[in-house]
Amino acid sequence: MGVMINGTYQVEDPGPDTQKGGAYERAKSTLRHWITPEGPFTPEPGRYHLFVAWNCPWAHRTLLTRAVLGLQDAISISVAKPARTDQGWVFDTDGAFADAVLGVTAMHEVYSRQRPAYTGRITVPVLWDTQTGTIVSNESADITRMLSLAFDPARRLVPRGLEAEIDRWNDRIHRDINNGVYRAGFARTQGAYDSAVTGLFDTLYALDAHLATHSTLAGGQLTEADLRLFPTLARFDVAYHYAFKCNLAKLSDLPHLWDYARALYAAPGIADTVKPEIYKAGYFSRSDLRNPLGIVPKGPVVDWTAPTQRQITLP
Repeated sequence: MGVMINGTYQVEDPGPDTQKGGAYERAKSTLRHWITPEGPFTPEPGRYHLFVAWNCPWAHRTLLTRAVLGLQDAISISVAKPARTDQGWVFDTDGAFADAVLGVTAMHEVYSRQRPAYTGRITVPVLWDTQTGTIVSNESADITRMLSLAFDPARRLVPRGLEAEIDRWNDRIHRDINNGVYRAGFARTQGAYDSAVTGLFDTLYALDAHLATHSTLAGGQLTEADLRLFPTLARFDVAYHYAFKCNLAKLSDLPHLWDYARALYAAPGIADTVKPEIYKAGYFSRSDLRNPLGIVPKGPVVDWTAPTQRQITLP
């Protein structure tokens, strides 16, 4: 994916971040400003723009928030092409994968405009301020929450009184599930892989048990925690189960979690953010470690429209 050093893009990919023992460790986001009424980034519809990619699960949570809160007119988007090149995330010059705001052809061109000069990985999502010409944030968790809090406080995805419960779920979901699948897929030793997969499925089984008696993760209503879990669920059976060896069970083998996932999919706006064929093409792209021939499987066929036992309404 390349990396930027002092504002200059370097094509050479340093590879996944690993620590002692061969365990994958995700690099931390470093551009983390906030939209607040006090400024300098104030909540003005039409001011902000999201750079995303359909196949990126971290970008997916911001697209879900935008859809659920009806912010499509307030927050515009540019969608990178599904397949990365030696230039990282790239855009066409026109069509569905073009950037109509800055006219860039690669995400590193967005990062190169940052002052002071940026050093780090070139990732999506990015929340861009069109007024000042700067990146507000490249941390998906922050973007998800600030969109919820800043633009329509009456439709809160973090309801008062549920903050602590939502944060507990968020922390566990990030550690064991959102990042857990990558810790399994990018593990360089058997021990690192075993640890990641054990933590992943312990939490998936715990979620399945919780959802046997609860309609959602927190408070019986759709919250930020549900939107942070869903991108991994959407990719699980078509990608992580096979490509990342997360194969103790499929999502569809966990009855309550699978029913919940389909109920989320059926909620207004969410299905439009789910692109299974793009996920498969991305996760089964050529990789010397995981898929040296780059062959993309035809299956599995996952029926997200099967009837569910619960209904999830939007805030």
